[in-house]
Amino acid sequence: MEILTRQPSVAGPAEWFTGVVHFDVIAPGTESRGKVNAVHFAPGARTAWHRHANGQTLHVTEGVGLTGTRDGGVVTIRPGDTVWCPPGEWHWHGAAPQQFMTHLAIWDGLAEGQDGPETEWAEHVTDAEYGQAPA
Repeated sequence: MEILTRQPSVAGPAEWFTGVVHFDVIAPGTESRGKVNAVHFAPGARTAWHRHANGQTLHVTEGVGLTGTRDGGVVTIRPGDTVWCPPGEWHWHGAAPQQFMTHLAIWDGLAEGQDGPETEWAEHVTDAEYGQAPA
């Protein structure tokens, strides 16, 4: 057994996020393919469009958030909600306009011999796309 020393919070890079986002690496995937980050979004903050080679699970721990897919669907997510984003699905996630939101982002790194990027990032989510959230 090993107790991992908590690392300092990291500011989310502007290429991947709109608004103020910080994350804490919980499981870096160094001894296994499993990775976990706690991601903290300020109101209105969100990821850019992205997809994961092996999918991603999001588990909301506090606040109110939004998540959307390329088909235009945007849903509200709350504490206790768990979202599964299948491999290759373009999606985004972040905080609601007037709420903070924290979720655990859980995903697997690439398997031995698996080609391509673990996560592929694209353009930022527009205000119009973000604004499609249900009232």
